[in-house]
Amino acid sequence: MSKVVHLMPLWFLSEDVLVDPHYNELQSDLDFLNSNVFDYSNPSTNGDTEDLNDNFHEEMTPAGVLAGVCLLLAVYCAVDPFKHSAISEFPDFESVKVDVPPWSAIPVEKDPENLLQKSEIKFLNQVQGPESMAFDPAGRGPYTGVADGRIVFWDGEKWTDFAYTSANRSGLCDPQPSPSSYLKNEHICGRPLGLRFDKRTGELYIADAYFGLMKVGPEGGLATSLTTEAEGVPLGFTNDLDIDDKGNVYFTDSSTKYQRRNFLQLVFSGEDSGRVLKYNPKTKETTVLFRNLQFPNGLSLSKDGSFFVFCEGSIGRLRKYWLKGEKAGTSEIMAVLPGFPDNVRTNEKGEFWVAIHCRRTVYAYILALYPKLRNLWLKLPIPAKIHYLMQIGGRIHAAVVKYSPEGKLLQILEDRQGKVVKAVSEVEEKDGKLWMGSVLMPFVAVYQLD
Repeated sequence: MSKVVHLMPLWFLSEDVLVDPHYNELQSDLDFLNSNVFDYSNPSTNGDTEDLNDNFHEEMTPAGVLAGVCLLLAVYCAVDPFKHSAISEFPDFESVKVDVPPWSAIPVEKDPENLLQKSEIKFLNQVQGPESMAFDPAGRGPYTGVADGRIVFWDGEKWTDFAYTSANRSGLCDPQPSPSSYLKNEHICGRPLGLRFDKRTGELYIADAYFGLMKVGPEGGLATSLTTEAEGVPLGFTNDLDIDDKGNVYFTDSSTKYQRRNFLQLVFSGEDSGRVLKYNPKTKETTVLFRNLQFPNGLSLSKDGSFFVFCEGSIGRLRKYWLKGEKAGTSEIMAVLPGFPDNVRTNEKGEFWVAIHCRRTVYAYILALYPKLRNLWLKLPIPAKIHYLMQIGGRIHAAVVKYSPEGKLLQILEDRQGKVVKAVSEVEEKDGKLWMGSVLMPFVAVYQLD
């Protein structure tokens, strides 16, 4: 007596799944397995069917069950029938290998005293997601962009509205309980990220994630758009900027594929559509200085203006781009960072403070190297927030690092438990204090330097 074992057809999937382009391919694979592997009535395939039948329960059941489970898991991951995965809304999602440095090159230095825990938390729940800290030419401030699209100003007693980037603000931009509550409407309300004052004119330049490079006069109000594209390609995720002594603006476009509201998918994918650009205020031209970058983020000019540095977010590096001298127009790696960087700022000594969103974990490092594994993992029914927590080591924490112009690590300050400071986006040094913003937190942290 022969026996035929069939893997179940995909009848249990919903109608919207059955029209998925992967369905026919998956069903074809099942049919092939049924007819060529699991059909024990076919002697040409299975040899002595009687022996196989006799030993089926003893030898084949565990393997068959395991194969069936693995196959069903593969089917689930491929079709995502219930749209529970972190990438279910992104049918064109593709993971690519991240050009991470060798593990041995990643700095291991730590702050044994967790000095950032001595920071003062200011303005709790008065500012939602203050990414960037800026002080005007008169030293007043800080000014910061918040999650509802406004740029607000601390006048010494209270926060007041200073500017905004969207001309279409509505009730969708009204106060919400947390910075993440605004995420789905950022493209309407605007999301000001990097801020810089032109010290000559007092104008505030703004990198808005959705509306591109903008500026507003010393009196504030609705910001004016300067550029929204380069070489015919729209800015997708304008992130940070700096201004030289001639008024040229250098800025980053983190991705032309993913907007900021999809920044987790950008992080997960590792895609390399990011750019560093230059805006010439005289000619109104925007040129691309550097392309094919994996999540370029913060940018800051050197004290003498001979180069600027920018953060390669996915890779975890500081890169130097020369503007003057024999190396003008070329770039070089300045430093390997201990984690995923956000903004970078230059202090009065010409040193660079880098905000580290989180340290790089072994988990994140392995996934960066193996995009197929990452792609499969992201198709499991695990929410993006859980993937994010695994990426950062399970706990939101804080680290800021200081580098010399040559790329030497000078100082690291941490709150590894995230007891006081968390997820720093920018560090601005002023009058012996570090002003730290966070795109995820509802406060500003201030640390007193020795």
